[in-house]
Amino acid sequence: MKGDEAPQGRSEAREEAILGATLELLAEVGYDRMSMDAIAVRARAGKATIYRRWSGKAELVVTAVERHAGQRMAEQADPGDLREDLLGTLRAMREGLTAQDAGVLLGLMTAMHHDEELARTVRARMIDDKRQAFDPVIDRAVARGEVPARSNREMLAEVASAMLFSRAFVTSRPLDDAFLTDLVDQVLLPLLGHQRGEA
Repeated sequence: MKGDEAPQGRSEAREEAILGATLELLAEVGYDRMSMDAIAVRARAGKATIYRRWSGKAELVVTAVERHAGQRMAEQADPGDLREDLLGTLRAMREGLTAQDAGVLLGLMTAMHHDEELARTVRARMIDDKRQAFDPVIDRAVARGEVPARSNREMLAEVASAMLFSRAFVTSRPLDDAFLTDLVDQVLLPLLGHQRGEA
């Protein structure tokens, strides 16, 4: 640690101030009109401090959105059954989505179409995180003989994420346990080629 850096507690408080300022400005003016200068002013932090932690606006914004929603999910304990494992993962994803501000997230999706740096960062950090969340679930199911080893992991993550996103931000229909159960039973288990008993 460099001698001019603040003690850890103060450093963490400064980081939270920067991430909070980022979210505030993102909601107020949108990604395109938000600048690192404005974030520094709002957070009362130097730009050098910001750039020591984040390479640029895209990485900073994605970190702020992730931190707000608690999207990075810890690997859950193995319940011993693929169906319950999928439901647990979907519940954790739902908590992250419902903590999001719809306007902020939809604005980010729009900005991705013309900002390649943002698109690349979102894909690497947010979308890939969701894909990786299912990997331990499928690995455990393969080891138990519940699904084939060549199950389509990418399709599973894409379909599950899209359906949760649609419910949360597009259709405004309930994102409840009944929906998650239907999603698992009617879509995800068949997509994986789930084997139960002699089936």
